[in-house]
Amino acid sequence: MIIDLLPTLMANSLLHEPQKLIIDTDPGIDDSITIMMAFESPEVEIIGMTTIFGNVTTQGATHNALLLCELAGHQNVPVAEGSPEPLKAIKRDSSFASKVKKIVVLGGSVLALGNVNPAAEANIYGDPEAADIVFTSGANIVVVGLNITTQIKFTDADLLELKESRGKYAHLLSNMCKFYRDWHVNSDGFYGIFLHDPVSFVALVHPDLFTYKKGVMRVETQGICEGHTIMDLGLKKWNTSNPWTGYSPVSVAWTVNVDEVLRFIKERLMKS
Repeated sequence: MIIDLLPTLMANSLLHEPQKLIIDTDPGIDDSITIMMAFESPEVEIIGMTTIFGNVTTQGATHNALLLCELAGHQNVPVAEGSPEPLKAIKRDSSFASKVKKIVVLGGSVLALGNVNPAAEANIYGDPEAADIVFTSGANIVVVGLNITTQIKFTDADLLELKESRGKYAHLLSNMCKFYRDWHVNSDGFYGIFLHDPVSFVALVHPDLFTYKKGVMRVETQGICEGHTIMDLGLKKWNTSNPWTGYSPVSVAWTVNVDEVLRFIKERLMKS
């Protein structure tokens, strides 16, 4: 999850100032790629990171986030450790939604299969109760799901291009990606890697490379479909209330300019 904290800018003279950014993360290989991209992006200023379990334990995520800040020369970026366990629908600040400009969420599998089971995407599956609270909070939310991120890939040829580039973090990231690539070969029969988290970052800084649909999104919190994201596409006007009525819609990335997103990711990772 990427949280943009900068209030809406009114003065034209400020339109090109960096967006202040908090990154909620569980690094993680593609998380690490994204964090290094963000440090190299003049469009944003990372003012903090929060960590959570997922790819690793919360403690491990904190260690990795601190290490990435050190490697990038940004030891001044504060890293706050999150909960070691699912929140189970605890609401700590009911005014949170009004305090942020935008929340970009990597998660969900709208109209696509999940990646931990047929129903659920990993980030949502890790804490479906908390995800449902976020989606129904009323905040300005953009969701980038597997229907989009699985279209953006580094093939073996792309990974070799990264390795041979003069990118500041190319050697580090290439070594990280070896494990990730081999995992995809065994899991998906795909010789390369999906760029899930980097795509969500592109959606923040270049939303024009995507199209979106709006609708209320809910998350199943129990049963064999636990973690499944279900969106009301607005195709029917409901005659009675149901668990989707009365909530603010979220924006869901629907299509993507694959070539331009891939070009942007390569440019940020491979520049010297």
